[in-house]
Amino acid sequence: MTRRSRKGGALLTVLWLSAALSAIAFSVATTVRGEIERAATASDGVKGYFLARGALQRALLWVQWTEFRNIDGSPRYWVPGTPRLHFEFPNGAADVDLIPESAKLNVNTALPEELFRLMQALGFDPARASEITAAIVDWRAPAPQGMSEFDSYYLGLTPSFRARHASIEEIEEILLVKGMTPELFHGTYVRDAEGKLSPRSGLRDCLSVYPGGQIDVNYAHPAVLAAVGLTPDAVAAVVTARRLQPFNPGTLQALAASFGPAAGRLIVGGGSIYTLRSTARLRLPNGQLSDLRRTVAALVKFQPPTKDAYFHILRWYDQGALGMGDIQ
Repeated sequence: MTRRSRKGGALLTVLWLSAALSAIAFSVATTVRGEIERAATASDGVKGYFLARGALQRALLWVQWTEFRNIDGSPRYWVPGTPRLHFEFPNGAADVDLIPESAKLNVNTALPEELFRLMQALGFDPARASEITAAIVDWRAPAPQGMSEFDSYYLGLTPSFRARHASIEEIEEILLVKGMTPELFHGTYVRDAEGKLSPRSGLRDCLSVYPGGQIDVNYAHPAVLAAVGLTPDAVAAVVTARRLQPFNPGTLQALAASFGPAAGRLIVGGGSIYTLRSTARLRLPNGQLSDLRRTVAALVKFQPPTKDAYFHILRWYDQGALGMGDIQ
């Protein structure tokens, strides 16, 4: 082998080694960058979680401080009937939705036609709405002689089970009924006519296991108002009026005169158990809010002032139970 050939072979080997090392370096750099971005996302998620948690705790204080007033007599913190509180923090912002259980239909006592109207108002397919309505009624009804058609269906699943045939104790139970899906229960996003994603509320924001036949007009979801018998025009009138100012008994009575018999189902206040759902977004270095959202929620029972504690947390949801829809 000539000296020139040996030099060419050595150069080729060096080039191959350089290419291999470059490929390894590129792979390592890509992996490191991915891990850094993943760690940053995880870090932002933790920050967002605690920001949402802090906003929820601040909302509890604001509700507790209802009696405090500004110099002009206006409420300083929270006005009863206000469905959302917005908080600005140095490192982000958060919205806290307040949803009283008295603004929802009682899943154990609602009439089948009310359940069906509710699902139609939420945009469910009519066939699916009819199936879920029948399944809920079967689940809460006393056990029949033998098995119902729904029991036969549940026994064919893996794992198998039968309907409780008793009052629903936790609203999450309806996730088990035939036809129900997590998206229909929790809510999801759907595309509008222009192709944009918009939130669609789920049954979780409209049904409750707590007693109550009357509906808090200031907080009720439009679908709940439709379910109790209000016409589309009446629902629109309620939503428009409460955006300007929460209802009081006098203003409700004045507006309800044109609503018909369904107006008898509407009240102002009257509930002590609320769901507080806090959704937080971190602030980016440029001042804009991040697209990353973190949500926590709590089911809270507010106590009379004579009690040792102003409120008692009944349930805590670290993931916010996937809050999707807005109460307008």
